[in-house]
Amino acid sequence: MNIIFARDYDELSRLAAAKVADTMRSKPGAVLGLPTGSTPLGMYRELISMYKEGKLSFKDVTTFNLDEYEGIPKEDENSYYRFMRDNFFSHIDIDKERTNIPDGMSCDVEGECRDYERRIEKAGGIDLMVLGIGNNGHIGFNEPASYYAGITHRVKLHENTIEANSRFFGSIEKVPKYAVTMGIKSIMQCRSIMMLASGKAKADAIKKALEGPITPELPASVLQLHRDLTVIVDEEAGSLLK
Repeated sequence: MNIIFARDYDELSRLAAAKVADTMRSKPGAVLGLPTGSTPLGMYRELISMYKEGKLSFKDVTTFNLDEYEGIPKEDENSYYRFMRDNFFSHIDIDKERTNIPDGMSCDVEGECRDYERRIEKAGGIDLMVLGIGNNGHIGFNEPASYYAGITHRVKLHENTIEANSRFFGSIEKVPKYAVTMGIKSIMQCRSIMMLASGKAKADAIKKALEGPITPELPASVLQLHRDLTVIVDEEAGSLLK
């Protein structure tokens, strides 16, 4: 495990973008696992800048997003499809056919989950998975539970997650109650993982994930077992680490 302490969010974003860029340069046609949420926005801005400056091209890159809400159309302003399009994909030269996001509107959710795993396998697996971490220690939408969920699956969102995401929907009642997410096995099979955390609200989850016992009650703690894990935290998020 490699833990990197950034001074602030801007430095965290630059360091994260640099690792993504290094992966792309070391392996043309790299396969990236990508997150949504507020934490990776700075990383996406840095990568867009690199592209516009002619330092990076995404035309041969394949991406797989971690998750998507169930029951929200792609064009809804709160869908993760829309998030990725507006904040990243529409600003770079990526082939849209190489971008993959679970279909939260599928009438066959279990079939969609199986197909998503097949697409990852067909692409050769994920070279670098970028993760955030929830206040309750979830990664993707893998919520605290009594067991680790394996591959891509449908999940009922935890009350804490619904409350945390309500700021995007205007009210807690409008937040979807279910989502489709890569499972813990899907994540752990990635060749390299980078987890990002910013702000004091993430400090307790980071401490438990990296220094506490490995337990499905704090899903991110399983990352301690990964062979190639990089964690980038700013001063506030890392303030409780020994």
